[in-house]
Amino acid sequence: MTDGPGTGAGETEALRAALRAVAARIEAARRVTAPTGTAILRSVVDATVVLFDAEAASIALLDPTTGRLVFEVAAGAQGQGVVGVAIDPGEGVAGYVFSTGQPIALADVASDSRFGRATAERTGYLPRSLVAVPLADDAGVVGVLEVLDKRGGAFDLRDIELAGVFARQATVAIRSTRVERDAATLLRNVLADVGRGTRRDETEPMEDDIDRIVADATAELGDTDDVLWALADDVARLRAADPDQLELVRELLGVLIRRAERPRGGVGWRRR
Repeated sequence: MTDGPGTGAGETEALRAALRAVAARIEAARRVTAPTGTAILRSVVDATVVLFDAEAASIALLDPTTGRLVFEVAAGAQGQGVVGVAIDPGEGVAGYVFSTGQPIALADVASDSRFGRATAERTGYLPRSLVAVPLADDAGVVGVLEVLDKRGGAFDLRDIELAGVFARQATVAIRSTRVERDAATLLRNVLADVGRGTRRDETEPMEDDIDRIVADATAELGDTDDVLWALADDVARLRAADPDQLELVRELLGVLIRRAERPRGGVGWRRR
């Protein structure tokens, strides 16, 4: 968005400052409040492991900010090593299923050219067999459900059908609870809506300007060393704490906040 009548450099900078403040609040809320869908996805993989008597089950979802598949939840004795692993959307069996939208069952994983051995080694577990189905609906594919090593024998077509039932449940949960989880996507959409129809001339879009402003507003959100995000992550973990413990934490935070508001170089507390 170039500066035009009534939109000088000062107004543009004010817009960037406002967007930075909004982005910080979005990111803090995203970190502190785990989506309800995450709990549902965990229940899906837990139930899948039990039903198939499998060594592991996991769900990978497309991260719209990176364009990669990220394994978000897992269950089973061999499942936890995959959580947090990210792969390209065409990489490995999960990437194949995601990119084609086709389910697959492999009786001998190691002999299949689609198997991503390097990724499996990163997780600390090399499966012998697996079934993988897309998390898909009319709007497209959002992820992949994988089930590894059924103890009772090889996977078959019936297993693909059963896994598909769980995949549909997971897809509904994702669609019903997912909002724009990342600040960049949300801000880009807002700016696009505000500026839709606005052009420098009749043909040139404003997408490049939107991207530049959003990049500036969210430049510091990815800094994992920032103590603010570490604190937000700690608060998120406290959601499972005992109410008595939470009350103690609240009192301690109150003390710290009052201390932080104490005037520098002065004595006493700052009054609101």
